[in-house]
Amino acid sequence: MNWLWALIVGLILGLIAKAIIPGKQQIPLWLTVLCGLIGSVLGNWAATGLGVNETRGIDWIRHILQLIGAIVLVVIAGRIWITVRGNRSRHTRT
Repeated sequence: MNWLWALIVGLILGLIAKAIIPGKQQIPLWLTVLCGLIGSVLGNWAATGLGVNETRGIDWIRHILQLIGAIVLVVIAGRIWITVRGNRSRHTRT
């Protein structure tokens, strides 16, 4: 059941990250979920390092760090995806 929640959180974080970044991201849904998952892990790691991983009530700082991680990863993944897809389409045309 934990994996299901991880996928849901990854999807939500990835979609929010894509909505925040200006312009259209060309990455597929599976890569969006993966970026959200890894961003969540990175955000948790940063929150633990800063000592804010467990607070009373809603862990806003931890959630913001998770979202920042997802945003960074979606930007990086988007650039890599465009580069790889662009190179692949150029090679198939020749």
